[in-house]
Amino acid sequence: MHAFRMVETQHIAATMRLVDSSDEQDLLEQMLEASKPPLPPEAVGLHYLLAAPFRYVPQSGSRFRSINSPGIWYGADDRYCACAEIAYWRQRFLLDSVGLMKQQLSTEHSMYQAVVSGNAIDLLTSPWSQAQDHWQHHSDYTETQKLGQLVRDAGEVAWIQYGSVRAAGHKCAAVFDPRSLSMVSADGQFEQWHCHTTYDKVTFSNGRERFDFS
Repeated sequence: MHAFRMVETQHIAATMRLVDSSDEQDLLEQMLEASKPPLPPEAVGLHYLLAAPFRYVPQSGSRFRSINSPGIWYGADDRYCACAEIAYWRQRFLLDSVGLMKQQLSTEHSMYQAVVSGNAIDLLTSPWSQAQDHWQHHSDYTETQKLGQLVRDAGEVAWIQYGSVRAAGHKCAAVFDPRSLSMVSADGQFEQWHCHTTYDKVTFSNGRERFDFS
């Protein structure tokens, strides 16, 4: 599967506000890099955008990852679907924060494309599709997290293909093994997207395409 992933682009701007020169910024970036958890052996040597999700053990869960479980790389089958997945969480962030609910948020994001390979479970095919109500529940991740843990424990499946919950008719990938990932382009080229979020709409634009979600 060729999968698109979008990540927030803020580290450069964030550190620039704290320093007075490019040399100071380089030093600060080195200090920040040294403070991060080490990469798992399987992710060493990967492009940093591919490896980053596997570095951390997030304190919140996701569709196939329970709380305090190692990170998973998520991707979508095209740009629209990648934007739809992020738009849901951008709006959730706003609506779940009382102080931000009436605010407008503008953020910058980078989108890149990767190839996902290796042994996979396809939840869109039989017999998995018989439990589609579990796999595609809007907010209850109980069963998908159980499946994710079984995949992790067995160690024989690299990734899961499933139907997007945020973009009907599209597919997503949940990758457990970083060795199954590679950049489409060797130099890891990526696109810049702007996101504007309000309580009732999220808009993504890269200057050529625009997607609105409400």
